[in-house]
Amino acid sequence: MNFQRIFVPILGVALVAWAWSAYGWGGVALVLAGMVMWVLLNFTRMTGVLKRAADQPVGYVGSAVMLNAKLKPGLTLLHVIGLARALGEQLSPKDEQPEIYRWTDGTASSVSCEFVNGKLAKWTLVRPRSEAPAPETPAQ
Repeated sequence: MNFQRIFVPILGVALVAWAWSAYGWGGVALVLAGMVMWVLLNFTRMTGVLKRAADQPVGYVGSAVMLNAKLKPGLTLLHVIGLARALGEQLSPKDEQPEIYRWTDGTASSVSCEFVNGKLAKWTLVRPRSEAPAPETPAQ
């Protein structure tokens, strides 16, 4: 169960109740202004990330290896989109858990990320096999 969906609204109501009991209407106004500011900051961050991602093709990343190095378990999809600077190519069916997205770079290396409940659970880096040229033997 996702306790954040329950805990955050309860915390908001508790803060408003505390502000009312401690400072009256002025306290309520101050706490509500702080909550609105928090929502606006998160909205601004989200729109900035999506604006940067809108300039790239879906599923493209500059370097899949560098993206792989920056990933950590528990990152949100929005954070990974910010790291990749592009929306991922969705591989899983829409609205089904786990959600799987892939980012590919110019060398055909790709990172596939699996998100469970909006958090990064695991990821894999796939690099193409390079065809090494056969060593040349000197002519005799």
